[in-house]
Amino acid sequence: MNIHEYQAKALLRNYGAPVSDGHVVTRAEEAKTIAGELEGPIWVVKAQIHAGGRGKGHFVEPEAGEKGGVRLTKSVGEAAEEAKKMLGRTLVTHQTGPVGKQVGRVYIEDGAGIERELYLALLVDRQSSRIAFVCSTEGGMDIEEVAASTPDKILSFSIDPVTGYQGFHGRRIAFALGLSGKQIKQCVTLMGQLYKLFTDKDCEMLEINPLIVTDAGDLKCLDAKMGFDSNALYRHDDILALRDETEEDPKELQASKYDLNYIALEGEIGCMVNGAGLAMATMDIIKLYGSEPANFLDVGGGATREKVTEAFKIITSDPNVKGILVNIFGGIMRCDVIAEGVVAAVKEVGLKVPLVVRLEGTNVEKGKDIINGSGLDVIAADNLSDAAEKIVKAVKG
Repeated sequence: MNIHEYQAKALLRNYGAPVSDGHVVTRAEEAKTIAGELEGPIWVVKAQIHAGGRGKGHFVEPEAGEKGGVRLTKSVGEAAEEAKKMLGRTLVTHQTGPVGKQVGRVYIEDGAGIERELYLALLVDRQSSRIAFVCSTEGGMDIEEVAASTPDKILSFSIDPVTGYQGFHGRRIAFALGLSGKQIKQCVTLMGQLYKLFTDKDCEMLEINPLIVTDAGDLKCLDAKMGFDSNALYRHDDILALRDETEEDPKELQASKYDLNYIALEGEIGCMVNGAGLAMATMDIIKLYGSEPANFLDVGGGATREKVTEAFKIITSDPNVKGILVNIFGGIMRCDVIAEGVVAAVKEVGLKVPLVVRLEGTNVEKGKDIINGSGLDVIAADNLSDAAEKIVKAVKG
C-alpha cells in the first residue's frame, strides 16, 4: 500500500526526521487560508498523486498551466492560485502512463534553500531477506537512470537483523555522500530514525529523493515516498487509515475485497490461475506465443466458487481483454470448484471474448464435465503450451 507525500512527511516528522512545514489542500477555497499559515518567503505547491516524476509531468487540461506538478511561488496569493489550478486536473508523468491521474490533493509547504541534492532509500532486499540502504550523490534523479549511467555513484548495503542499525552504518552513508562536520552526526541520527520507522511500520520502501543539504548546512528530507507491506496492515490501523482508494486501480481494489491477488497489466489476454508461480509461467508462455497478459491473477489454493466468480467478473470488466485463459492445476484447489465459478460468472456477465480453459489435477474430470455440460463456447486445452497457443491464436483472429 502506498501513501501520499504529505502523509509520509507526517510520519517522518513523528520520528524526528527533518522536514519542512506544510499543509494539505483538498478544496480550492481553502488554498489561500492554508498557504497563509506558512512563513514563506517561498511556498512550494505540490500535486499529490501516487506516482513519481511530478515535477517533470504535465497536465492534460490547459487551465492548469504549462508547469509541472511541483511549483515554486513567492506569495500566499500565488501559492493559492497555483493550488487552484492543479486541483481536479489530470497530471501525466512517466509513471502514470498517458492516462494520468486526477489531482485530489495539493500540498503547500515552506521552501528550502538547497546547496546539494542527494538520494536515499530503504527497501527490502529480496535476495538477502534484509533491509537495505541505498544512497547516491545524484539526488533529484531517477535511481534507475543513475544505475544505468553511473552505477559507481550508488552505495547499497543491507543491515544484519541481529544487530539492527548501528552508528557505523550512518557514518558509512555520510562518507559516501560526501558529508562533513555536523552533517555526519545528523546523518547518523536520521538513518536511525528512518530505520526505526521502516521496521516499526512494516514498510516495503522508503525513498527520500532528494535528501538535501540546505544553504545553512543541515540535512532535510525534501520529498518522501513510502510503501507498506499489505500483509502487515492488520496490525497498523494508523497506516491503514491513510489509504487513498481513489489512487488505486478499481479492479485491484475490488480484488482485494475478495482476497484475490490481482495486478492489472497492459496486455490483451486475461489470466485466471491458482498459484503465483503458475501465474508467472502462464504470463511467460503467453508472451512466448506472441501476445501480452492483461493481468496477474492468483485465486489461491483455497478459493471458493464465489471468489472464482468474482475473479472472472474482474477480468471481463477490463476493456483491454480480448481473450481469457483459465489455467488451473488442482492440488489443494479443486477443478470442479473452478469450473462452477467460471460457469456462474459467464452466466451472470456474459462472454464476449474467446475463453480457453485448461484443467489438471484434483477432480479434473468432474470439472471438465461441468464445463462441457454448461453449453458455453469454451475452447478446451490439454496442457499449458496448448492452452497458450490456442488463446493467442483465437485473439489474433
